Amino acid sequence: MERKKLIIGHLFPEFLNMYGDKGNILALQNRLLWRDIDAAVKTFGIDDEINFSALDIIVLGGGSDREQKLVCERLQRDRVALSEYVESGGVLLALCGAYPMLGKHFPLKNETLDGLSVLEIDTEPDAARHIGDVVIQSDLMGETGYIVGFENHSGKTRIGDYKPLGTVCRGFGNNGEDQSCGVIYKNLVGTYLHGPLLPKNPKLADYLLSKALLRKYGEEIALLPLCDQAENEAHDYIVERFLK
Repeated sequence: MERKKLIIGHLFPEFLNMYGDKGNILALQNRLLWRDIDAAVKTFGIDDEINFSALDIIVLGGGSDREQKLVCERLQRDRVALSEYVESGGVLLALCGAYPMLGKHFPLKNETLDGLSVLEIDTEPDAARHIGDVVIQSDLMGETGYIVGFENHSGKTRIGDYKPLGTVCRGFGNNGEDQSCGVIYKNLVGTYLHGPLLPKNPKLADYLLSKALLRKYGEEIALLPLCDQAENEAHDYIVERFLK
């Protein structure tokens, strides 16, 4: 039987890897390989052409204002192709500043840019900076119920009628007002939570992998269980520390 394979696109890591975002790539890649599913990682630089239709998962990380501005300006020329990828069910994980970049406006420290308008969400700058550990309740996490992470942003994002990634139990989240954190649209997940998010939330990683496999092969593909003891201990430590 032919081995299954997913192609993971890591976009602009020379600019968007401020918070160890490569850990998310390694988590996706290894969780496939440990299950005897092939995983190819394609890294794209700022000057590279991107064939979105050839990718099964795309990861956009976080960077400084200057770097995020360069990336936003670069992706403007691929805005239509990126939107088509998302609309066709392509899996996209957008973290930290890459998350509001997908909306209508993208605020930086001293200016506001036109976003990519992949999502009909909007972000305004906030006078305060929101930094710290975050715990959200999310139905994507099965029995554990929680996604844990870290936020460091000064944006206030409103997602309208979109489904949030989860409900804030601790932290600021999208805007500090409606308890929403992140967004889910089709197979896109956007969130201010950054850094190695997926190693601490293996069920979220498997959610993305399952969606990508279903889209590519047209059928549900059961993911073999893995020994996630270390991952779950890291996850549960944050939950216990801040909620219990």
